[in-house]
Amino acid sequence: MKKTHVAIIGAGRGGTSLIEIFHSDPLVKIMGVADIRHRAPGILLARRLAIPTTRDYKHLLRLKKVDILIDVTGNPKVDRSLREFQRTDVAVIGGPIAKFMWQLIEARIKSQEEIEKHLREYQALYGLYLREIQHAIAEERTRIALDIHDGLVQTLVGLNYKLDLCGELSEKDPAQSRLLILETRELLKVAIEEARQVVFNLRPLHFDRMELFPAIRNYLKTYARQYQIETDFKVRGDEHRIPPRVKIFLFRIIQEALSNVERHAKATRIGVDLTIGKSDLRTTLSDNGRGFDLEEVSSHPEKWASFGLKGIMERARLLGGTAMIDTKLGQGTKIVLRVPLVEKETRLHE
Repeated sequence: MKKTHVAIIGAGRGGTSLIEIFHSDPLVKIMGVADIRHRAPGILLARRLAIPTTRDYKHLLRLKKVDILIDVTGNPKVDRSLREFQRTDVAVIGGPIAKFMWQLIEARIKSQEEIEKHLREYQALYGLYLREIQHAIAEERTRIALDIHDGLVQTLVGLNYKLDLCGELSEKDPAQSRLLILETRELLKVAIEEARQVVFNLRPLHFDRMELFPAIRNYLKTYARQYQIETDFKVRGDEHRIPPRVKIFLFRIIQEALSNVERHAKATRIGVDLTIGKSDLRTTLSDNGRGFDLEEVSSHPEKWASFGLKGIMERARLLGGTAMIDTKLGQGTKIVLRVPLVEKETRLHE
């Protein structure tokens, strides 16, 4: 069985507990441990076990052969770096989730069967998460390729034709040539806008600003124009209360849901309603399409996956939230996503 390669940032109580349990597990290999303290307990243990150590956690970010990064430092600077860390083949665990993980281990769940069960569950979830990301990337590439072919390329072909015609008419009919030049300028503006849209689709959430609401509005505008499906976006609350990682996942969930509507629902209208409350975020996605038999679809894994519902449910789960689906044949579909907005702790107890 393939081993899971883990790197640990932080070598206090939490890091030490993780090292103790993972080192003895045949399904896990620790690739490195980082801590600024030269004689942190986890660093001393790692050296005894011949595990590579470093005082700079950024060395671990550059490891090629790593599946999971676990941060138990509680350091805001480290947390920010990990949020900006962009590798789809690496899962990052930090904050309250990491704290819960090492506290659970400290509780001494010693039963080997129990440990293997939890590892299998986590590996299955991580594997699904990775497959979902790879599937999303493939779909996004295909969609962008179609956008370029059907939009930008066709516009550029038209530009080339008009420029050729301008060349032919420049001496024969200067007035007509000037008119064509004006038309070409307008067509060039269209090409520039289409190129900007392609760039936006590649990185809809600007990582320097992480503005979710403008990204959703822009996406819905493009979606409505491309598929002739009316869209409506309503929002209540302060975007700044949403953590960056939640924004990225939420945007991808909305993309997945709207892609499903276009492929399966035969809808003419879709609504996105986003409410940011005191303790959680609620997103409702509803369409007036043909709906489906939820019980029948959920009983067939292949249909459940092909409808995109599996990916939506798992993404919600990875955020610690839930996704509820309400649909009936001929009555449209409603997806209600709830995600907790828990304040991050400034310092984990090491």
